[in-house]
Amino acid sequence: MDRDGHPPRGADLARRFWREAVEPLLDRHLPGLACAAGRLETGSDVLGLDDATSRDHDWGLRLTLLVPPGREGPVQEVLEQELPATFAGHPVRFALTGDPRPRHRVDVTSLAEFATRHLGTGPDGPTGPLDWLALTGQAVLEVTAGPVFRDDEGTLTRLRERLRSYPEDVHRYALACDWQRLDQELPLVGRTADVGDDLGSRLLTARLVRVAVHLGFPLHRRWPPYAKWAGTLFARLPVAAAVLPALEDAVRAGTGRERQAALGTALDALLDLQRALGLPAPPAPTAATLPFHDRPHRCVHPDLVPLLLDSVRDPAVRRLPAGVGAVEQWVDDVDVLVHPDRRRAVTAVWREAAGGA
Repeated sequence: MDRDGHPPRGADLARRFWREAVEPLLDRHLPGLACAAGRLETGSDVLGLDDATSRDHDWGLRLTLLVPPGREGPVQEVLEQELPATFAGHPVRFALTGDPRPRHRVDVTSLAEFATRHLGTGPDGPTGPLDWLALTGQAVLEVTAGPVFRDDEGTLTRLRERLRSYPEDVHRYALACDWQRLDQELPLVGRTADVGDDLGSRLLTARLVRVAVHLGFPLHRRWPPYAKWAGTLFARLPVAAAVLPALEDAVRAGTGRERQAALGTALDALLDLQRALGLPAPPAPTAATLPFHDRPHRCVHPDLVPLLLDSVRDPAVRRLPAGVGAVEQWVDDVDVLVHPDRRRAVTAVWREAAGGA
């Protein structure tokens, strides 16, 4: 319990564990060791979202400790021999879902290995456009979201700063891809309902709500988490007050026309934000959606995607296939998205078409 009698949050517990148990051991046995430490990698507590339910697995005394290459062994030896059995009433050695062996959960590694494991890049982070597009928001958050307790040489801090958001041209390209995805299926919400396919209309609506939620994060220069926490963190974005009620109306609506109207309201608010940020967009008060030919359905304003793409200046980004986007924009298979090597492999599928960007 904390001083107020509440169960501790994972990040707070990790900070105490570092300050009171791990750091003193390193200073005593390995003085002068340059390192970085924090509560990074996986876990709801890295996002500050852990609660009582989180404590039933993969929660506890967890740290990431980055040391110079070749120093992992001596650090591990000290920790194996010197760490206590418990700390603050919590076991120091315990199993994780992917590792059933009870052992301490101070992940001792180098910055290069840490970056490769989570980002699929070198220790300086992504370089070309395809490196950036092979990232997922969750992978970046596993590096940037949690607290850092020590960073002697500043290398972790520099990597986190580099990952603050996409480079500008990649950012505009990714925004255009979300708008294009919205345009491709928005007219079908009403069309499916018109032919009596209510389930199909609802499925399309849910897909488009998911894309709209994704779009809200890069508009705010933030990274989207994985599906478990996407709605929770979207609700904390400044634009959520204008967008979230409409998205909730869309998924609850009983008719295709009502779903279409609610989606249009949400997209208008996202477009207003895009304008407010000074990004290319049709001028106000133009709506985000227009009639789809002479049918009673809607599509995204036809100038929206071209305006974003035409503003891109980097030749490597301009060569990217329009509408494909980041790997998490066109792949939803978890077993691909959680593995950097698989993300990079599927991104490389269109590397040749992108001219080696």
